[in-house]
Amino acid sequence: MIRILLADDEAMIRAGVRAILGADPDLEVVAEAGDGREAVDLAISHHPDVVLLDIRMPKLDGLAAAAEIRKAAPGSAVVMLTTFGEDDYIAKALDVGASGFLLKSGDPRELLAGIHAVAGGAAYLSPKVAQRVITQLAGGQMSRGAAARDRIGALTEREREVLALVGAGLSNAEIAGRLYIVEGTVKAYVSTILTRLGVRNRVQAAIVAYEAGLVA
Repeated sequence: MIRILLADDEAMIRAGVRAILGADPDLEVVAEAGDGREAVDLAISHHPDVVLLDIRMPKLDGLAAAAEIRKAAPGSAVVMLTTFGEDDYIAKALDVGASGFLLKSGDPRELLAGIHAVAGGAAYLSPKVAQRVITQLAGGQMSRGAAARDRIGALTEREREVLALVGAGLSNAEIAGRLYIVEGTVKAYVSTILTRLGVRNRVQAAIVAYEAGLVA
């Protein structure tokens, strides 16, 4: 069972998301918050597997709440919920350690897929969000590509192989199956990769993999 904390200042939005999540027998909403400060407090007390955070909330916005949750409850993956077109928030959300970014106007199946993905240790971006990120990266691909290739120079051959699979969106279990190693070893590799690249999460690592040319 994947335990979820849902945070949004609009009760109707929370009700709609809760109804979607309720259709999946593997998901359980363990707490709801109406503002960012309450979301942080509930994350600390409930330690959910996934925290769904609206970006714009009173008392403490979603970005600030995400940063606090990642520090106070590092075992909880954070997925940001927002409306289409808020490009500036994408980079900021990834920077504070969010593992997923979903649009409120997206297909409900994206919401379920995103939760399962981040709960399994992977990262997930809504397809429309991913397209925007790739477009932004392509704008400065040459200079960033050189920098990324320099960064992955510190990795071993096996670590680069794992990074490429992280960049392809595979979970730890899927990577373990692909490389014929145990999942615990994959987690150790991913932890080392994040440290050596100087990034906070798998999404940022995946971007480095893309920029370095490890994945298409």
